[in-house]
Amino acid sequence: MAGWRSIRIVTLGVFLLALSGFLLFDPSAALAAAEGFALPGKDLSLPWVIPFACLLLSIAILPLTVPHIWHHHFGKIALGWGLAFLIPCFIAFGGSVTLYQFLHAIIEEYLPFIILLFALFTVAGGICLKGRLVGTPKVNLVILLIGTAIASWMGTTGAAMLLIRPILRANAHRKYRVHTVVFFIFLVANVGGSLTPLGDPPLFLGFLKGVDFFWTLTHLFLPMFFVSVILLGIYFFLDSYLYAKEGRPVPPGSAASNEKLRLEGTINFLFLAGIVAAVLISGMWQSEVGFAVYHVHVGLPKLFRDVLLLVIAYLSLRFTPKEAREANDFNWEPILEVAKLFFGIFISMLPAIAILRAGKDGALAGVISTVTGADGQPIDAAYFWITGLLSSFLDNAPTYLVFFNTAGGDAATLTTTFASTLTAISAGAVFMGANTYIGNAPNFMVRSIAENQGVAMPSFFGYMLWSVGILVPTLLLTTFVFFM
Repeated sequence: MAGWRSIRIVTLGVFLLALSGFLLFDPSAALAAAEGFALPGKDLSLPWVIPFACLLLSIAILPLTVPHIWHHHFGKIALGWGLAFLIPCFIAFGGSVTLYQFLHAIIEEYLPFIILLFALFTVAGGICLKGRLVGTPKVNLVILLIGTAIASWMGTTGAAMLLIRPILRANAHRKYRVHTVVFFIFLVANVGGSLTPLGDPPLFLGFLKGVDFFWTLTHLFLPMFFVSVILLGIYFFLDSYLYAKEGRPVPPGSAASNEKLRLEGTINFLFLAGIVAAVLISGMWQSEVGFAVYHVHVGLPKLFRDVLLLVIAYLSLRFTPKEAREANDFNWEPILEVAKLFFGIFISMLPAIAILRAGKDGALAGVISTVTGADGQPIDAAYFWITGLLSSFLDNAPTYLVFFNTAGGDAATLTTTFASTLTAISAGAVFMGANTYIGNAPNFMVRSIAENQGVAMPSFFGYMLWSVGILVPTLLLTTFVFFM
């Protein structure tokens, strides 16, 4: 009964928001939409963002207030809020625009996103670190340091999926584990990915726009190093305190264990290299060959990449020893949760992205105008924070692209004359993806895996208490040092 009650509530919400389509309908906006298939961002008012905001609130509140309902129906709830945008869109702009927007979001953004995550999740889940690895403060610090260092070269998602299970196993005997997962998200799943286009999707978009591959390494190294050292220092102090408070526990039977550290499923490192190669090739391979699905172009390079990623995932499942996945407690729940929730997120956030892309002609013109001074010069600190804060809740890749274009959109100029501005945009998009669970792709998956391993992770707002209390002050200090 409780489940059906939640469905009825969501259905009622969808109906009311569908009805709002008539109220939001603007004849001039509909005429503009009739000339093409794009959402007319300059004609969208802020109420169009309500479904996206409600989905975020659902993720934040429902697991706390109605956990049983949320656990069994979160996919339906996410779909409901997606429909809460699509139905008013259909009413206001017609079936052609709505169908195009839906297919564009799914084909161009959601499917590549979830296929990449699926491949990384599958491949990294087949690598098992066995042996005596005890989660002391020094060991945990080394794991976080390694993860931060490799995230720029195998992607934040790849590094996170590779190391989250070993660090969870190493700390399975510890009473206090939440802080380790939170700092893991800060460092491995976000900050560590700021040095190359392989590290995080926004930087890869910059690479496709003409930013040199090693430009981010030379310009973001010092900010990344600065933030990482502070966060690693805070973590080591906090973990040392909690470790002592626990009485310096040791795992049961560890005194008698002489098992050396070893890796199983090492063939998956070859598959990880294949994933990185597939992503790079798709970005550098220029081809007009492809086909259209209702005006949504599916290019040969992207199709090749996605098919190759699925083949790699299959090969990983086929050739990884069964014992390696069993030792990792590997199961499909984390990737299924991410797939269901982000389906709703990618659809419901469409109007927010369209409004942002409208720039000074859109409902968020005030936000866009704050990044430029009275003299017409860019304000680096404003670019850092506005790009970052929006990236905390929206997909950080299109947010990066919006402000890349706001700053001029010319890679040659942005990497030279306005290098400090592009540094601010890049750092904001990558660093502040750690502010919320949904700010970057691996955040939610790390949380799901940790919960699956028995760690009582904080709620959406509970996690933000950590980010506001630790990460935000660190980034404020970073602003004064690098962007003022």
